[in-house]
Amino acid sequence: MIDTTSFPDPTYRDTVLAPLFDAAKAHYAGPVRAINRAHLVMLAEVGILPGATAAALAGALAAIDAELDLPAITYTGEHEDYFFLVEAELKRRLGPDVAGALHTARSRNDMDHTVFKMVLRGHADRLQAQALALAGALIATARRERDTLIVAYTHGQPAQPTTFGHYLGAAIEVLLRDIARLSAAREALDLCPMGAAAITTSGFEIDRHRMAELLGFAAPLRNSYGCIASVDYVTGLYSAIKLMFLHLGRVVQDLQFWTAFEVGQLHVPNSFVQISSIMPQKRNPVPIEHLRHLASMTVGRCDAVVNTMHNTPFTDMNDSEGEVQVAGYAAFDSAARVLSLLAALIPACSVRADRVAANMDAACVTVTELADTLVRREGLSFRQAHEVAARTARAVIAAGQPLGAGFAAFAEAFHAETGRAPALDAAAYAEAVSPARFVALRARFGGPAPVPMEEALAAYSGDAEALAASLAARTARIRAAEIARDAAFARLQPE
Repeated sequence: MIDTTSFPDPTYRDTVLAPLFDAAKAHYAGPVRAINRAHLVMLAEVGILPGATAAALAGALAAIDAELDLPAITYTGEHEDYFFLVEAELKRRLGPDVAGALHTARSRNDMDHTVFKMVLRGHADRLQAQALALAGALIATARRERDTLIVAYTHGQPAQPTTFGHYLGAAIEVLLRDIARLSAAREALDLCPMGAAAITTSGFEIDRHRMAELLGFAAPLRNSYGCIASVDYVTGLYSAIKLMFLHLGRVVQDLQFWTAFEVGQLHVPNSFVQISSIMPQKRNPVPIEHLRHLASMTVGRCDAVVNTMHNTPFTDMNDSEGEVQVAGYAAFDSAARVLSLLAALIPACSVRADRVAANMDAACVTVTELADTLVRREGLSFRQAHEVAARTARAVIAAGQPLGAGFAAFAEAFHAETGRAPALDAAAYAEAVSPARFVALRARFGGPAPVPMEEALAAYSGDAEALAASLAARTARIRAAEIARDAAFARLQPE
């Protein structure tokens, strides 16, 4: 017969404890098992527990892990949480004295933050891998579209010619910096809280470095108070994620603008288009809208986690623990959907050269190079050249002509400003306002011309490879720790 007199209030049970238990079943059982095994190995290795006790605990933990059907368990309130459920199982199998020995020199405080870090490092590493996959897709697309002309916009208006590859290069640079920020934030997850116990470590001669090693961390987190009070591993991580999706959302907004009927410089293939239920002519690039709102949802979910920490005390507290940790995992879900969809969509899109040419003609986007050419070849000051170019642009726009057909307007504007005829003839003028020549002349470091673009693409690939190597090293360390921990735990178990 179970004594229910000490059970929690039903409302407290259903609104707080049961959801936390369900979260533990979904997210934390594996890390708790790993911590139990690692802690037992460490206690045995340093001699805090005698061999017979360690063997009994190892055998019981292995049996519990094999026999406990955790997904089938419905929370009743008999045990406060998953930690006490395991402890109760140990007591049932070994008795209270032996069972209680496992908890020597540790607390749920250091265990909780270690569990949270172990879960977050998995999410963060998967997110970084997906972000690197997106970077790879963008680099490949930028290489393919290196010479594909587009209209670049400033303040929502046509500005100058560039290439789709050059535009993507800018997005790639931001994404790689965001991945580097994510990787830097991930470093805080590599410091292990175990051994801090409640606040101040322990009077037992535990080996905190060994615990960190067995759990795949780079090192222990030094200050034991900080192990249970510092939440910058949470705020730093979600801040880095927020920035990535805030920045990607800006690119998504450009995709939406470029696919508008009035602009039309980006073509989205039918596989990414939905039709209207009533208007037969409509081609709706709906995935772009989903990208936009999923990126915004990710930003909002990150803000929710970070803002929960605002004005909280610098101590152990529930505000940084179960509920908010689980809430944050939704940010990884929406983030993964953005990265996956964007990596599929952008390579599938193409630039509509006819719409680009029409928009360039209508907006005189090469007129800057006309002014530059007048400085170089006619000896004008840039201010004089700017005035001639402006007069020429106004005249051809009023006449509905493309800039390339406006030599007569140019000659008139030049004479009005300088009092003489230009040395440029019609052919030289046409070359000066050619979009392809505009881009080819922008061969400076970081420009859209082929040589600097090839240099940039090589640099992007190198940066991505370095970030991928760092991720692979972290993954390998965690896997090696799992193998070593399981082997050490197996050696403790009775024959």
